[in-house]
Amino acid sequence: MKRIVIAGATSGLGLETARLCIREGWRVGAAGRWLEALEALRAEAPDQVEIEPLDVTHEDAPERLNRLIERLGGMDIYLHSSGIGSRNTDLRPNIELETLRTNGEGFVRMIVAAFHYFRSHGGGHLAVISSIAGTKGLGAAPAYSATKRMQNTYIDALAQLARMEGYEIRFTDIRPGFVATPLLAKDGDYPMLMNTEKVARKIMQVLRKPRRRVVIDRRYAWLVFGWKLIPQGLWERLKIRKKE
Repeated sequence: MKRIVIAGATSGLGLETARLCIREGWRVGAAGRWLEALEALRAEAPDQVEIEPLDVTHEDAPERLNRLIERLGGMDIYLHSSGIGSRNTDLRPNIELETLRTNGEGFVRMIVAAFHYFRSHGGGHLAVISSIAGTKGLGAAPAYSATKRMQNTYIDALAQLARMEGYEIRFTDIRPGFVATPLLAKDGDYPMLMNTEKVARKIMQVLRKPRRRVVIDRRYAWLVFGWKLIPQGLWERLKIRKKE
């Protein structure tokens, strides 16, 4: 029976993945900001689920994570699904800075805590739900795309560090395209919007059989491949945004 801790398990991909883990018979440590949502998840499988309310932007988040791991009886997989993002062409500073605090500072806080745990317990699997938005700077969501690029690079660096120092830690960078989660619901319609449950099933496949990096789904894999080939001067002239 695998033991997985999911940060950001109160909604969206984190919640759907937690439910699939429960169906697999895994023990699930669910963490997130909304206690009511965590309690509702635990009610679905009281014998399999432990919960801990935490906010990744708070300094006590690693301590809360460790308490959750202890109640779970250990951790084999850490899945980071916590994050925020908004379409912000007006560049409202509060949105940009809050995105940076959650997807940057909060991300590092939790990933470092998980890394330290695995390093001191003989290894494990550290998985992150980032985004294809980290491929190029998206004008519609500057802070979001910048923080997702940072997440991609940070995981690359930790993977190298683990190998350099001989730690048995596996890393997975999961990069979905646009997913029909509450994160996008407030911003309107997006092209090629994917079903949350379908994407969660793809994530489960990667958790069962780890891969270093995966783009979900095939359409987005081709899209990202094309984005990388676009010269910067041309990229700056493109209008990549939600449907109006």
